[in-house]
Amino acid sequence: MTNKAKVSHYIKIKEYLDELMTGGELKVGDRLPTEIELAQQFQVSRETVRAAMKQLEQEGKLDVRKGVGRFVIRPLSSIPSSIDRFMSTEEIIRSAGLVEGQLEQFIRTEPCREEWAQFLKIPLGSPVIINERTRTANEEPVAHNINIMPLALVEHAFQNKTLTGSLLRFLEAECGIRLTGTSTELIVPHHTDPICRKLQVKRDSTVLMMKQIHFDQQHMPVLFSYDYFRNDVFQFWVNRRR
Repeated sequence: MTNKAKVSHYIKIKEYLDELMTGGELKVGDRLPTEIELAQQFQVSRETVRAAMKQLEQEGKLDVRKGVGRFVIRPLSSIPSSIDRFMSTEEIIRSAGLVEGQLEQFIRTEPCREEWAQFLKIPLGSPVIINERTRTANEEPVAHNINIMPLALVEHAFQNKTLTGSLLRFLEAECGIRLTGTSTELIVPHHTDPICRKLQVKRDSTVLMMKQIHFDQQHMPVLFSYDYFRNDVFQFWVNRRR
């Protein structure tokens, strides 16, 4: 009985604060009342107030500044995507009406590692070009792409032009390579993965990683990638039928 009462109070507080934000009484940038103030207002424990705040933080509605307080922020829109449809990161972001961009980009050449060689069907140690980018939606980091391609296929393209936006479009325009499909493995990376730390702008946000091999029109492997996506922003769906 006690647990039911606690849950009921937690929902009530969360909905109350949600209504204030939706109605404009609490605007973006405003600081929320303290835990003590809300606990006194609702005659509940600080633990119950903290649970309501936690939910709002996970929904991307609060910015928690240690030692300062909790502030209202504008949450990013959730980006729905069917995982059985082949889309670039740029297309996924723009389909939600958000502005796509990037924070940083690195391009380097390395000898091909065993995993890459296996998927790309090229000799171990042969040169590959690696393109690594942190992608943004409305200037907030939401995805990170690590793309590995045989150097012989794309070297001149990256020498001649800077990549912006869709890699799929870049490869088609600069190399005449049209990617038409992928094989994808879904992985939940460990929280110690440095890319997870790069994208976890909120304390409890999680990350999904897609390990992908991309094929051209002749079904030849052209691109191997590790694509990381923030789960609080991207929602991937797949249709399954019996």
